Amino acid sequence: MPVGKRGGAQESGCEGILRGGEILLRMVGGARMNRDSHKGTRATMPGQKLDEIDRMILAELQADGRMTNVELAKRVGISAPPCLRRVRTLEDQGFIRGYHADVNSRELGFEVQVFAMVGLVSQAEIDLSAFEAKCQGWPLVRECHMLNGEVDFVLKCVAPDLRTFQNFLTEELTSADNVASVKTSLVIRGAKDEPGVPFDVLEERLKRDA
Repeated sequence: MPVGKRGGAQESGCEGILRGGEILLRMVGGARMNRDSHKGTRATMPGQKLDEIDRMILAELQADGRMTNVELAKRVGISAPPCLRRVRTLEDQGFIRGYHADVNSRELGFEVQVFAMVGLVSQAEIDLSAFEAKCQGWPLVRECHMLNGEVDFVLKCVAPDLRTFQNFLTEELTSADNVASVKTSLVIRGAKDEPGVPFDVLEERLKRDA
């Protein structure tokens, strides 16, 4: 669970700080330890587990998941059979979680998009997990993220109209067990919605840390 939640890491005497690009754990009372080990060795970035071709494959598939293996192999500069083997390995290792169409929700009639900031009464792990499980069963909730700070969760919701969302808000979300407060913001328009991660930033950091 996020550092700093009431009833969680904060009560155990541990809070997170960001220093020099690395996350450290600061124990109340003065003891400090690096997340990597007690020796303080530098973290190995997940991207360093992959070679340049693997990262190129991920970047290309992130941009176009329908690309044929032949086209993908041409773009990354290898032949088709080893390219397919690399893709299968990336899938097995969890770097590729799936392939999805980028569906236009508004064109399908879901005109309302709302971000809901949810505060809970209890932040004990069992209660946080129970709320996450409830979100899994709400079709209008498309994303659910636990946050550090005053807000416990932010939900991205879609609905065909305001009445549908209002019914969900009053009958399900605000009346759910352990929900203390809900603040909503209606999306007027979206200016950017990029998938995945910026691979150019990853490559720059890998070169800098090499």
